Formats: sequence, structure tokens, C-alpha cells
Amino acid sequence: MHYIRPEFHSRRAFLRRSGQLAFAGAAMPMAMNLAAMGEAAAQAAGPEDYKALVCVFLYGGNDYGNTVVTYDDPSYNLYSTIRGGGTGQTAGGIALAKADLTVLNAATAGSRQYAFHPAMTGLTGLFNAGTAAVVLNTGPLVVPMTRAQYFGSNRTAYPLPPKLFSHNDQQSLWQSSSPEGSTVGWGGNIGDLAMSQNTNSLFTCISITGNAVFLSGDTALSYQVGSGGAVKIYSVGDNAYPYNFQAVGTAMKNITSGLGRSNNLENEYNRVTKRAIDAEVSITAAIDATKAANSVYPAPFNGFPAANPLSDQMRMVARLIAGRKNSAIGAKRQVFMVSLGGFDLHDNLISKQPDLMKKVSEAMTAFHNAMADPSINVANNVTAFTASDFGRTLTSNGDGSDHGWGSHHIVVGGAVNGRGFYGYAPPVGAGARESTADVDLWQVGQGRMLPTTSVDQYAATLAKWFGVPDNQLENVVPNLRNFGQGSLTVSGQTFNYPKTLGFMKPA
Repeated sequence: MHYIRPEFHSRRAFLRRSGQLAFAGAAMPMAMNLAAMGEAAAQAAGPEDYKALVCVFLYGGNDYGNTVVTYDDPSYNLYSTIRGGGTGQTAGGIALAKADLTVLNAATAGSRQYAFHPAMTGLTGLFNAGTAAVVLNTGPLVVPMTRAQYFGSNRTAYPLPPKLFSHNDQQSLWQSSSPEGSTVGWGGNIGDLAMSQNTNSLFTCISITGNAVFLSGDTALSYQVGSGGAVKIYSVGDNAYPYNFQAVGTAMKNITSGLGRSNNLENEYNRVTKRAIDAEVSITAAIDATKAANSVYPAPFNGFPAANPLSDQMRMVARLIAGRKNSAIGAKRQVFMVSLGGFDLHDNLISKQPDLMKKVSEAMTAFHNAMADPSINVANNVTAFTASDFGRTLTSNGDGSDHGWGSHHIVVGGAVNGRGFYGYAPPVGAGARESTADVDLWQVGQGRMLPTTSVDQYAATLAKWFGVPDNQLENVVPNLRNFGQGSLTVSGQTFNYPKTLGFMKPA
């Protein structure tokens, strides 16, 4: 029987690991030492022992149909018809004109061809250069499932992800495998396993986009940094009061960060405050050499375009990675999160999505180029990947598209098996519930794709490259236990659901 197990998102994973090591230490000290050494060795990253994952979350539910556009004539013509395109493969409705698309030069595309949105010129270049790949039709799944099983009534054997098509819940499902209210995300679970390798464990999981469950672990904390640098506690700054009254700021710092109080709550508050103050000092020191002088960033941080909030966030990630060797940071494993909003395009899809996709493409391209710059030289050690609430309907509601399920996602980095499409590409269709046509077998109405790759498979592939041992992958993404156990046969075709995919090179 398959079901969602929320205990995977509590302290269970941490307590299990702690208990196992404690038992080994009591019975045989050497066993504990070998276990610790083995886990560290599993996460070695070659010449420089550093790895980072960067989650690029597109809030609102990005429209997959106009992001990774089907390009071969039979598929494009179906896409254009469903989206209200004109004859002769011209633009119309919410369909893009084929003449505006540039086919992606895939090493293994088969008979299906794809193109990125015309605004995504930078990512098109990275794909064709072999440092980007597309993971097709990815979304939350509890178990592998066919269209018939989706519409069936056996929810014991074939449970659905909870609260499909809900923004908040699907954002949380993508980030944590549980709906809204979850407190532990899979980025944080990865951080739990890696934080002991960093000089300061606080800098294992860093968000440049505010609070999000993705980076919260059982023990790993989500440290938040702004696009302009570390966030200061204003009231304890030396210049926080009129007339540069430095003495007041110093006194406030002593009051709010001094330890040894008689009250336990006061002592804990002061401990957290002191940690925040010390962290801000460390982060500021680490990125000091990358500061802008006269509003001009030095290389390699000057290639990020202006007027792009995602670009600003990814530049900060690049600066933090560049400063990772600072003695107060000492980071060898890090997980970051950045984001861009505005993708809930029920209306104005054609007019608004181009700017959004341009921002995504420019930011991710500039970031990869910065990682490849000789002064940083960690392009093979850093992988950025997209995520979003859900895909959208292939059908048009007149001027946009509605909430969907599966979507296509992009992975960028020197360790990516680039110029390839991974997972299964469902035929283009938008049939009704009653449809039995082969073209509709992987969609559940209006062109909402039933995912053929789960978020857990996507996440596990990234986590394994990062260094998470195979026996810990299910502690990172709990539904992974339901994959890698067989295949589905649909309309005479066999579809496999392995635990990990092939879009990353071996570590």
C-alpha cells in the first residue's frame, strides 16, 4: 500500500542517523569513525572539494507550453491548433510562431524536437554548448500513475498528491513533498547530511529570496541574505540612532547579545541575536572583495544584467560562492535558493511571459558564466535548476492558461549531461476525461500533463550528484521509495520510473 508519510518531514531522519551512530559508537568506536569517513568520502568532489545546488523557483506556475516548445512539424501543428495559432505555423491565440523559434541541437532528440522560448537566447546557447539539459514533464507524484489510474477510484494503491492545482500547496509539495504547513524541505534535508563538512554549519543552506520551506532541515537552518548582502539588525548598529550616537548602538548590542543571563529565555534570545550579528560580519567579510565600486561590479560579477531581480539574487549567490574560502565561512557543501514571481498568467501570457523568460535566461546564463570564470572556476561543482508550482494547461482560456500539473524544467552546470532531454515526452494533446486516444494518455484534461517524472526522481538525481549516499536518498525525498520498483505499460509502450535519472554526470 502506498501513502504519504509525514514523519519523513519531522526529526525522524536526524534521530535515526544519530541513533545509528550512537549505537555504533557504544558497541565499536571504529564503526562510527568509518561511517563518518565513508559519508564524507562519498561527497568528495574531485580536485576542489566543493559542491553547490541552486534552486531557481518560478513562483506562480510557469507555462510549460511556451517555455520548452515542441518543434517538429506534427507536434508543433497540434500545439498551435490547441493554443489557437494561425495557419501556416504563424502566431495566434497563445501560440508562438514557429519562425520565431530556434530548434535545440539535442544529441539524442529522436523524432521529437524542441525549442526554448525566443526570449531564452542565453539558455539556448548553454544547451547547445552542452552545459544545460531539459527534464521533461516533471511534477509531484506519490507513485507512478497512468491516466486511467488517475481517473480511477483506487486511492489506496494510487494516491494523488494532495491539493493539486493549488498554488501554496504545490509550491510546498515541490519544495518538501508535503502540502502547505510543512516545516522541512528537501534542500534542508540535503543540508542536514552535508553541514558537518562546513566550518560554520549556519552557511550550509542560504536563501536569497526570503523564507521558504525548501531550505529548512531537521537541523540545518535557512540563513537569509539579501541581494545587497547580509541582513543587519538595525537597532544594534553603531549608526542606528540620530547624530551617529555610537554609544547607544554599542550599548544595545551588549544588551541584546550578552550571554550569562539568569533567565533561560533571555539567554536563548541573546544567543540567537549574537549568532545573527556574528553571521552578518562573516558574510560581509566573505563578499567584501566582490563589492561594487562606483556602482560597477568587478569581473566576474559584472555580467549580470540590470533591472532583473533574479539576476541580482544570482549575483549574490555567485559572490557568496566566490567568498566560500573565507576562514569564517569555510564552506564545502552549500544549497541556495533564489526565485522570480509573476508566472500566474491566466491573462496576458503572450505579452508578459517573454520578459519573465528573458530574466530567467539572462540570470542563469550570467551565473553559469561567472562560475566558469577562471577567478572562481567551479562551473563543474555548481548546478542550478528550475522549479515551479506546476505547469499549466495547454489549452487557452482566451489570453492565458490555467493551473496544470507536469512541466518541463531546465538544469544548468558543467556537471550536467547537456544537449539532452530526460524523462518521457507525452504526445501533445488536450482531450477530455472520456478520451481514449493515444495522444491523450498522459494528460488529464485541457493539456494538463500527468507527470512522467516525479519531483522525487528529479531531486534524488541532484542529491546523488551532490554526494548524498544511495541509502539516504529516501530521507531526502520520501516518496522515492515508490519508484525504481518496476515499469508501467501504456498503450503497448513500457515506461520505467528509476530512482534517479541520467541528466547529471557521475560525481
